[in-house]
Amino acid sequence: MAATETLSLGVVIERRQLDNPWQDHCWLPVAVIVGAPPIVKWRELRQGKDWVHYHADTLELDLFEKETDGYRVNLSQPQPSVFVILRPDEEGEQEMVPFLITACPYEAEGYVESGDEIVEGVPMPDAVIAWVQAFIDAYHVDVPFVKRKRKKHTSSQGKRPLRDGKRG
Repeated sequence: MAATETLSLGVVIERRQLDNPWQDHCWLPVAVIVGAPPIVKWRELRQGKDWVHYHADTLELDLFEKETDGYRVNLSQPQPSVFVILRPDEEGEQEMVPFLITACPYEAEGYVESGDEIVEGVPMPDAVIAWVQAFIDAYHVDVPFVKRKRKKHTSSQGKRPLRDGKRG
């Protein structure tokens, strides 16, 4: 059975006013909150002149044994990230809602390709860095690179051509 671990993180997203003739605001993940309680509706955390931060949801950050290589890449960066994926809200209460959080940059990259989601990395809190590092230490296995050997080409008649173009 593959090893997994889970940690609840609150997702903070920002609604920022824009000075743009085609779009009046944008949504952007800005932070995660370690140990945040589950919420039923969005909770305003703070606001500025042209922005508001909301605790939009509490999601589970799942770590999987097979993704430890991605976690290692993430932690090797100058600022490790928790990647937050926002999707359009199909129920219509909000324009965008948190869908998924991940510590694996490879998984996050897969959501970037669709174009429907907003995918942003937010700073990974120190407690989460320590938790991810402990998971890597416990479950990562280095897999050596094995270069494939090329097979020799054979002609359709089963004989290899000689250098002078004649078949042997």
